[in-house]
Amino acid sequence: MKKKILKEITSLPPLPTNIIELDNFRKQNSTDSEKLVEILKKDPLIVANILKIANSSMFGFRSKVDTLNRAINLLGIKFAISVAIGSSISQTVKSNLLAYAVSTDDFILTSSLASNIVNTWVANINFDLKNELLLPAFLQEVGKFVISQVIQEEKKTEEFLKELEETKNTSLCEEKFTGFTCARITANIFKHWNLSHNIIFPIAFAEDIENCPESFKQKAQILQIVKILCDIRYPLSERNIEKALEKVVEYNFDVEHFINSIDVIKEVIKNSLNKS
Repeated sequence: MKKKILKEITSLPPLPTNIIELDNFRKQNSTDSEKLVEILKKDPLIVANILKIANSSMFGFRSKVDTLNRAINLLGIKFAISVAIGSSISQTVKSNLLAYAVSTDDFILTSSLASNIVNTWVANINFDLKNELLLPAFLQEVGKFVISQVIQEEKKTEEFLKELEETKNTSLCEEKFTGFTCARITANIFKHWNLSHNIIFPIAFAEDIENCPESFKQKAQILQIVKILCDIRYPLSERNIEKALEKVVEYNFDVEHFINSIDVIKEVIKNSLNKS
């Protein structure tokens, strides 16, 4: 299966021009929201995804967000860019997540949750670090599309789902079935597309902290914690919050800041769901 995974990665189409344009905009650290709207409007599906995220229970805004400008103002430019690039890349991979028994919409929502955790929690650690990790947090599970494709081609979907259900450990199952961690597959996808090392390295070592270069270690540790919390089948489950908390303690992050951040996110979701 390893050969199939590598073949899938090397046969991926080039990045569409809109992602390259968005990434260039991101690298400029521009605050020109009108320019961003101009770029985003070239792809109606990206606009739809941003509006869907802005109107999701994760944020619980008081009134419906019905324009792209308002969504960007509420979510922030960097968050909106993360959603845009992430949703465009998930289209480019051109697969589905049937092997996980979830949809692409689930992926977009869970990835947005990952960026929201970075937005809420990491801002308490370091504001610049938060901005650097918003996009990697959103993108770090893109490898699941390739895993799902190969699992389906190998007719192992039922077996894979059974293992997921029994172990409740998605990362373990992915490595057992494919020979690679999702982190490594995702990193290789982005290497294939020549994305920045600042995106690739923290993602690549999120499941291999021991071997992570020191300059990327803190970022990889944070992404690992976010990955645990945002398991696509069990996002923010009590079990995964406990597992993430163990890592927070192990890596000497501030426990109180972490718990408060997760409580804030859970409370917003709960209140929003109660209103609907």
